[in-house]
Amino acid sequence: MSQSLRAIWYLFYREVLRFTRLRSRWIGSLATPLLFWFMIGGGVGASFGNDSGPGAPGYFEFMFPGILVMAVLFTSIFSTVSVIEDRHQGFLQGVLVTSVPRWNFVLAKILSGAALGLLQAVLLILVASLTGIQVALSAWAGAVLLLFSMGLLLTALGFAFAWILDSVQGFHGIMNLILMPMWILSGSLFPVDRGPKLLQIIGMLNPLSYAVKPLRELISTSHTESLGTGLIAMVAAFALLFFISVSRVEKPAK
Repeated sequence: MSQSLRAIWYLFYREVLRFTRLRSRWIGSLATPLLFWFMIGGGVGASFGNDSGPGAPGYFEFMFPGILVMAVLFTSIFSTVSVIEDRHQGFLQGVLVTSVPRWNFVLAKILSGAALGLLQAVLLILVASLTGIQVALSAWAGAVLLLFSMGLLLTALGFAFAWILDSVQGFHGIMNLILMPMWILSGSLFPVDRGPKLLQIIGMLNPLSYAVKPLRELISTSHTESLGTGLIAMVAAFALLFFISVSRVEKPAK
């Protein structure tokens, strides 16, 4: 194993181990989407009922793909905040002065965040099976690909901001300001493509929209009509954010 691969594996393992040891983080990132799902999904569904006819999925089922997205979203926030913590503890400075290329550090952070986000989403799918929502075996591969690529995108976005910020509180404030509107306007809570023209345009530009729609298709019908488009959109956005993050890390400190 080359020096770069060893460094990526060590940093990846360190992030996963640190996250799993902090129970408040993984419990919070899993419990928050569940609370949103049961309170909003159950409440709205009970208030408005199901006007789509017998046998049609209700709002509780409609909202579930967005809850998976939220689980990955929260995990990415919790994972990339470690960049700021590592800077304060001196670990980051120690990594950057080694001979290991700096992009290894970026890649390891992003891979660990995406893997943790995927794990949280899979746990949610298993929990959802208790409510009657089932993901067909034929849809699992597509769902895993979507969730992992979305995790890469969101963690790369979090890393880009964590690198330039020096306050954990400021990081959370800015990320909530960016990510929560992205989640709401992705089609998680309501069909954006049926809204006003402005919302439709925002939905088309929002990379999370290309995760919610394919996930909804996979979970409800096992169809993969928009899977390819969703993967291309998220991988392209991730590649851009990864390039920006590496460029920032490679830039000499003033």
